[in-house]
Amino acid sequence: MSSDLLSPNLKNAPRPKAKADGPTHALRAMNEALMLGAVRQHQLTALAQSANARLQLEISERKQTEKSLHRAQAQLMDRAGQLEGLVAERTNELTVINRRLEASVDSISKGKEEYRLLFLDSQTLQKKLSHLTRQIITAQEEERKEISRELHDEVVQPLVSIDLELSALGNRATVNAPTLKRKITRAKQLVRVSMTAVHRFARELRPTVLDDLGLIPALQAHIKRLAEQKKIKIQLTAFDGVEALSDAGRTVLFRVAQEALTNVVRHARATRVTIGIRETAGAIQMEISDDGRSFSVEKTLFAKNSKHLGLIGMRERIEMIGGSLAIESTPGQGTTVRAEIPFAPGQGKEGADAPSLPLAP
Repeated sequence: MSSDLLSPNLKNAPRPKAKADGPTHALRAMNEALMLGAVRQHQLTALAQSANARLQLEISERKQTEKSLHRAQAQLMDRAGQLEGLVAERTNELTVINRRLEASVDSISKGKEEYRLLFLDSQTLQKKLSHLTRQIITAQEEERKEISRELHDEVVQPLVSIDLELSALGNRATVNAPTLKRKITRAKQLVRVSMTAVHRFARELRPTVLDDLGLIPALQAHIKRLAEQKKIKIQLTAFDGVEALSDAGRTVLFRVAQEALTNVVRHARATRVTIGIRETAGAIQMEISDDGRSFSVEKTLFAKNSKHLGLIGMRERIEMIGGSLAIESTPGQGTTVRAEIPFAPGQGKEGADAPSLPLAP
């Protein structure tokens, strides 16, 4: 036993003298030694009990710790088993999902290829449709020209002859035939009305002035008639080099202007229209603006079962010769139709403008 475990009192206790002063002193020393030994024995026993108690406590705590550790290990093992099962389940699910994704990717790839083929077919059909439309428009224009000439040659000329015959018959009628003269006069009026109607139909089909004199005179004649009939102010300003365009180009511009003015008269309720034809970089631009009511351009052009086929026809005609058409309509500001077609530099007289032609009703 270490001396550190002894009581301080025992450490500092007086030690027996080496020499005794007799039997009494020896006995007393022995008693003191026995008492000191008993005290030391008691202290050692207390220390042993205390150490044993601490040891038992430590053993108990260690057992509790071992039990807790065993429980934790068991829980970990159980949790590990659960995780392994969950991982296996998720792995199976991911495998199924991966297979589905692979099938979806393959389906999407096939769909893209089908879409690409359909798109190519659509482009081919669109080109064929565009080509067919151009052929139809060209054939329609040629047919109109032919019908216009036939109306003039086959209908107007006989009507003129009938009118002349009626005039001669009226001059030869006797004074005693007033009823015959009235009938002849009435017949002449009907013939002239018919001639006017036929002339109008022929002009609407294909104005001969467009072929004989050019675009600007044809527009001037059309504008004059329209302004007189509908009481609307129309002003034309034109670049005279436009006459250097091909027949197709001049015909397209005339038809676009004709359709635009027809729409103004029918729908816009405008009081004033301006038409400007000018040369731009590599193109000729025609702009038609009115101060009438506006409309939704996209809704009109792309509506199902659209009744405004004139607008679509304008665009088809312009695109047929490589041009472009833009239509702007703003509430309170009216509508502007802007057509632009290619024009090779130097074709017309550079910078020359025809004078404005204000036509009032």
